[in-house]
Amino acid sequence: MKIDLTDTTAGKVNKALVQGRRAIGTPAVGMVLTLVIVTDEENAYDALKAASDASHEHPSRKLVVIKRVSRSPRDRTQSRLDAEVRVGAEAGSGETVVLRLHGEVSDHADSVVLPLLLPDAPVVVWWPVNAPSNPASDPLGALAQRRVTDTYAAEQPVRELSARAGAYTPGDTDLSWTRITPWRSMLAAALDQVVCEVKAVEVEGEEFNPSCELLAMWLADRLDVPVRRSLSSGPGLTAVRMETTCGPITLDRADGSLATLSIQGQPDRAVALKRRDTAELIAEELRRLDPDDTYASALRYGVERLGSPWSGSPAGEPAAKGGEGASGKGAGAEGTGERLGVEAPVETAAKAPAKDAAAQAPVKQEPTKKAAAK
Repeated sequence: MKIDLTDTTAGKVNKALVQGRRAIGTPAVGMVLTLVIVTDEENAYDALKAASDASHEHPSRKLVVIKRVSRSPRDRTQSRLDAEVRVGAEAGSGETVVLRLHGEVSDHADSVVLPLLLPDAPVVVWWPVNAPSNPASDPLGALAQRRVTDTYAAEQPVRELSARAGAYTPGDTDLSWTRITPWRSMLAAALDQVVCEVKAVEVEGEEFNPSCELLAMWLADRLDVPVRRSLSSGPGLTAVRMETTCGPITLDRADGSLATLSIQGQPDRAVALKRRDTAELIAEELRRLDPDDTYASALRYGVERLGSPWSGSPAGEPAAKGGEGASGKGAGAEGTGERLGVEAPVETAAKAPAKDAAAQAPVKQEPTKKAAAK
């Protein structure tokens, strides 16, 4: 059922929701959260379709906020709210309200959304495109426990990661991070199968893909080893290669669907690692509403510290030589896979004596060479 409201108010929208539920015979619907989607007219259809598919797992009230661009200064003075209320089969599992804000009311979207939030239920705000630089300080973001952005939709995704790190607030997350969940799970499981020390890592993927950078930063942050970022033609992430004391470990996905896991001394295994659509990504994010500390730690590691084509660092060598990940010490021989999920990087201050000892090694060998000459 669909109800169109022109030049309306939030109170009339609430009445239309009650009217729609009664008309289809469901006066009470168990919804677990409110999902606010802030987008433009061009991307509204795809975003709403993804949210409706995800609502089969998470019944929710979906509020789509579309700020209409004023074409002239005169239009700015003509404030108007148009709404489209959908209930029943057209709304997926839950309810949908499409809000089109015209004129000055578009600057006060939070005042329109606030009366429509479900009482005593979590609020999630998702920006499919044009996310604010600081989601937590945005008026709509301030209403939410969880704020979802997508750096892949930014004009400069790699630079956007640095901005996200500087403005991070607990509750922020990124669909570019969600995309690498299967990769992180598979790499942790692969390292749990061996007892060895990781020496260096290479992450290969297409250019300007923030998921590749996030995976590289996560590995560098957790394993405390040099991580090199290399380019490929894609699609997306294509391979992760780890140099260990037990031999190379490689997870290679050339076609975007099926990957091959290679571990020294074991037969190669085919792994299903397909690229997921937006509905699956949103459904995963809605499963947890608490702060993602692992994402925060990886994000703050910094893109500039990776051995990447745009960091100016040599291959396999971190950009910040004095920071974490510069020593190449690698993960411990035991619990390497577990370390990817829980342990923090080891401080590098305690590694200076080892470097000094290595520098003195040639001096100790000099008397031996003289004796041999005699």
